[in-house]
Amino acid sequence: MQRFIRLRAGVAMAAIGLAGTAVGAVGVSAAGTGMTALPDSYLPTTATPLGPYQSSRMSVEVVLQPGDAAGLSSLLTALYTPGSGQYGDWLAAGQFQREFAPAASTAASVSGYLESRGLSVQATSSPFLLRAIGTTTQIEAAFATRIDSYRSAGGVDFYSNSATAWLPSSLATDVLGVVGLTNTVRLQSNAQPGARTVGQAPPGPGGPGSGSTPPGRPQPSCEVPYPTTLAQLEAITAPGQPFNGYGGGPGCSGLTPAQTNSIYHAPNAGPQARGAGSTVAVFELSAYNQQDIAHWTQTFYGPRYHARLVNINVDGGPLASNTSQCPTGDTCLYGYGGDIEVEADIEMDLSVAPDSTVLVYNAPNDFTGQTELDEYAAIANQDIASSISSSWAICEPDAGLGYAEAENLIFEQMAAQGQSMFASAGDTGAFECIRDGTFSDYAPLQALDPASQPWVTSVGGTSFESFDPGSSPHPRYPQGVEAVWNTLDVCSGNQSSTASSTGIANCGTYGAGGGGHSIFWPMPAYQRGPGVINPYTVRGPSNCALAGQGQPCREEPDISANADPLTGYAEYCTGSAYVSPNPLGSDYTSACRTISPPTPGAPGWFHIGGTSLSAPLWAAIFTDRDAYHHRRSGNANYLLYALYNSPLSYLTDFHDITGFHQPSTNNGYYPTTVGYDEATGIGTPNMTGLITGFGF
Repeated sequence: MQRFIRLRAGVAMAAIGLAGTAVGAVGVSAAGTGMTALPDSYLPTTATPLGPYQSSRMSVEVVLQPGDAAGLSSLLTALYTPGSGQYGDWLAAGQFQREFAPAASTAASVSGYLESRGLSVQATSSPFLLRAIGTTTQIEAAFATRIDSYRSAGGVDFYSNSATAWLPSSLATDVLGVVGLTNTVRLQSNAQPGARTVGQAPPGPGGPGSGSTPPGRPQPSCEVPYPTTLAQLEAITAPGQPFNGYGGGPGCSGLTPAQTNSIYHAPNAGPQARGAGSTVAVFELSAYNQQDIAHWTQTFYGPRYHARLVNINVDGGPLASNTSQCPTGDTCLYGYGGDIEVEADIEMDLSVAPDSTVLVYNAPNDFTGQTELDEYAAIANQDIASSISSSWAICEPDAGLGYAEAENLIFEQMAAQGQSMFASAGDTGAFECIRDGTFSDYAPLQALDPASQPWVTSVGGTSFESFDPGSSPHPRYPQGVEAVWNTLDVCSGNQSSTASSTGIANCGTYGAGGGGHSIFWPMPAYQRGPGVINPYTVRGPSNCALAGQGQPCREEPDISANADPLTGYAEYCTGSAYVSPNPLGSDYTSACRTISPPTPGAPGWFHIGGTSLSAPLWAAIFTDRDAYHHRRSGNANYLLYALYNSPLSYLTDFHDITGFHQPSTNNGYYPTTVGYDEATGIGTPNMTGLITGFGF
């Protein structure tokens, strides 16, 4: 289990491949002797420069190396090696910090240097992070860099350091990176509501509008068939067309929990196979309406059911009465702007693990990534949840390698504690930068963070396409029908390498399951098996900055599940009229409140898709597994790839998405194949074996 060594800045920039100012040109002249470059601290950009950035108060977080990096690497290897004396002997809460936190002298030395440059230094919730506050000029001087303002081709303004950051050589080896020199870490939801067209009103909740229509009978008024031509796909969103319903939810608002469990063959093995006694967490960056969850659960589970929800706010949470806990100089989004995401995540967890406890971790969504790191650190430090999912993500170039390495430390902590971490692979196929908000004009093949992280299970998206279970509560899995989510293969990068091309634009319009390779991480040891090394595999360090010469890059997704909004899940979300303490545009407006028109006959209900749903689905599966076996599984990828490499287990625990005789055969670039592929990973779940099987 190797840890990933950092390479010199020039190599890292070759991996990212952007044009821009020569790496470190400004920093070299400013740093002087006795200074060492932080190799992951600068990303060139094609955005338009607007001049120097100036702020009277801003904050950054310095990421410190673990106190015993070699010991951490050895521990993780032992924890995940069957036959090792430490196999599965997870660390207790607090033990990770005691064994691997940076030495007090290290933190004191770094703090002393920053304070000598006029910065105020604060501790954070993680011993690996030091927050430094000062003027832009002071921060530039402390790190021997320059911070400039930019405007993207899409008109988004942001700031970023325009040269490599430096530190005194005596300190640089103790520092992984600096977070906050750029405000491009603007995490976005991967939820995709279904098409919102309206026509003749369908029957209300409990009525006959279902989906599976006997031959010779007319299609129910709340449903239209899955599109078979581009014209039909375009018509779904055109005014005056029939309401696009699906599944057995009220008003054909999507798959019910019973349908989801039946399709993916959940075991009938009692409460412990439904998460009883186990805890799952969702990483969120928006407020939500808990009464919506109560309405959803009582619709499907009856009036006596009460969801076990625990709300845990970080940095004041998304409904703070003021912005005082937002990192100094940062921008924080407060309110219900992502309520559609939060409620979808919770409802999916409760679909698959209804007897579990759901922890809703929540922070304001900021622009530098500092609140997100605080939230991940809280999840790891509290060490309550056995499984965690995040449907909030950012394009890797916008995250930057320093931020990614800060996350990696936290995800290593989770892995050492036996926690399973799942993340959405994205909803724009192989081109995950086309919705990122800052590099929106930059569309070569890209992956999302955190799904691309080596200690995270990346979850891609599929579609049930022509299969509609209607109102049947116990439909069978549609063998041979489930395909990669890319309706009619309209998401395509084969026409052009620019985001304005029709094929790539369709990825943003209609969506497709994310997948590809990381520009940072090498392929982890667990990622092996038929198809993992394939004609699309690329190698480092030119394609992934932390890889050795010729080492393959991390590929994702690892696994997938249904994520097509046209074959989506029933969500209930009514929205809120809450006004933020610092409202700035639509980011602060309740997403559910703006969905229009409402589902005919079932207001508040709609069907939802995106890899935002497939990620919590898989987290809930592992929550059920942990409850059933009375122990944590740890990082899921070790078990998943071991099962994949066992022919019998692969046949019984997964559905391989091959693309044979299917309309959708790729995610815009990577094809679906027999075995592993970078469109759907290993495949989709057969839940019985995954939950009740012993594995390896």
